[in-house]
Amino acid sequence: MRTTKMMRVAMLTAAFLTATVLVSITQSTTADDSPKATATSPAVLADGDGAKTVRFENMHQTRFIELFFGTRDPKTGKLVAPCYNTMYSSNKLPASKDTAPQKLVEGLDLEKVAKDHGVTKVMLNGPKLWMPDWVELKMGKERDFNGMTAGWVAQLNLPESGTIEGAPWKPMQIARTSKWAWTKGTKVALLDDSDGNTWILKGFQLGLKPQQTWEEYLAKAAASYKTLPAGWKLRVTTLEKDVIEIPDNNLATIMTDELFHVWDKCGPGMTNYKP
Repeated sequence: MRTTKMMRVAMLTAAFLTATVLVSITQSTTADDSPKATATSPAVLADGDGAKTVRFENMHQTRFIELFFGTRDPKTGKLVAPCYNTMYSSNKLPASKDTAPQKLVEGLDLEKVAKDHGVTKVMLNGPKLWMPDWVELKMGKERDFNGMTAGWVAQLNLPESGTIEGAPWKPMQIARTSKWAWTKGTKVALLDDSDGNTWILKGFQLGLKPQQTWEEYLAKAAASYKTLPAGWKLRVTTLEKDVIEIPDNNLATIMTDELFHVWDKCGPGMTNYKP
């Protein structure tokens, strides 16, 4: 049975953000026998060309994975990672809202995927549950990965070290051109930090071996954490009006927690109000 080598990846992309990034890419390689790559440039580097803005509805609690294709851009010499997300494709959202079935995710051979696409490394993020209700983002070329269709949604720029680490509870800023919203009537998890900021849960981490369901997490609330910072409080509420996130200057402030869930900052510069 093929095994999946999972890397926790922080989505410093225009689309989302996720867990800890653990990327190590020191050189660029291409697969001469790959039908999808040339000797000079992996084809995935062009998958964002002509990307068009698409709106996706009814996305709350959609299960998804992301794949990051780590490689060196031969045009710039920089380390980059095109990102593909199974939530975003031309396929109709299944009734189950599961765009990344467990067996298909477990069957991913990331080393083979990397070789077939002429990149150094392919990294898996998730599976996760998506919390917003609708999304607008630019989507590029769609590709099939072990029976899962995923559209190009962003390209991550990596530092020359090839390693990025996002520590739990530490805010960071990312470039983002997409927007999304949690609509009225949606049950959401909110964190109030000791500085008076409010954070809304965007991505709920399941992983390959889920430890908690969304319902169990809501019921347990703050007791789910061992290291919740002093003075921080977790609230669960049903929204009385939409929370719309459109970051100023296309720069979002995000944070991951100890369980690899992803939170977005609310309030001025990020959302239309602070719930």
